[in-house]
Amino acid sequence: MSVAATQAPGPAPDSLLYLDGVTVSFDGFKALNNLSLVVGKGELRCIIGPNGAGKTTMMDVITGKTRPDSGAVFFGGNTDLTRLDEAQIANLGIGRKFQRPTVFENLTVFENLELAQKNQRGTFKVLFSTLPETQRKGIRATLETIGLADRETARAGALSHGQKQWLEIGMLLIQDQQLLLLDEPVAGMTDHETEATAKLFLSLAGERTLVVVEHDMEFVRSLAARVTVLHEGSVLAEGTIDYVQAHPDVIEVYLGR
Repeated sequence: MSVAATQAPGPAPDSLLYLDGVTVSFDGFKALNNLSLVVGKGELRCIIGPNGAGKTTMMDVITGKTRPDSGAVFFGGNTDLTRLDEAQIANLGIGRKFQRPTVFENLTVFENLELAQKNQRGTFKVLFSTLPETQRKGIRATLETIGLADRETARAGALSHGQKQWLEIGMLLIQDQQLLLLDEPVAGMTDHETEATAKLFLSLAGERTLVVVEHDMEFVRSLAARVTVLHEGSVLAEGTIDYVQAHPDVIEVYLGR
């Protein structure tokens, strides 16, 4: 009997990301233990949990960095991510942003977005060729979305920490990534930057699908999204922020610590 048969015959028609019975072991330790998760198209989902709960391993599995020992991982309804490598998965429209921003600090904000465009090959070609007007408009629209329209000529290295995070998100948007996996995006941000990031994510939801791993409970609350709590590689609780914060098991293993 298949692992997926225990809960459902397969991904729902409106799901973008579907994990069922996913298990990953490292030297006998189960980083993921029969993990099941469904994220709908255009959904904004928050993932919380203590250190070691499996949040990073979950994203590693989705992006192809780690192969599960067992379980199903589907994207867009019928694409089996366990059969693809990292590059193939990225080309499907799955983008990941790590906690520390990785931008080209010696290039301008505009040039960073140029480099991120899918149809460009190499820094030299990007910086020493004429950019078609349609692509230039696309970059400027992205700059407006991420709140950096007035910084397009600034060196990325001169940006604040929060602005670098927004730029990296913009680099995913310009690649037309449909599923954004965002790891602690507001860590190290000022209160103003955190508030602006919440507004950015809310503006993207619906058009894109966002999975946000975060420890800042006030930020999670501001998103008013469905929250999934992981513990020891499995889903401990799922629901609104009020529901999970009041859940006795969540209080015991995470929020009460």
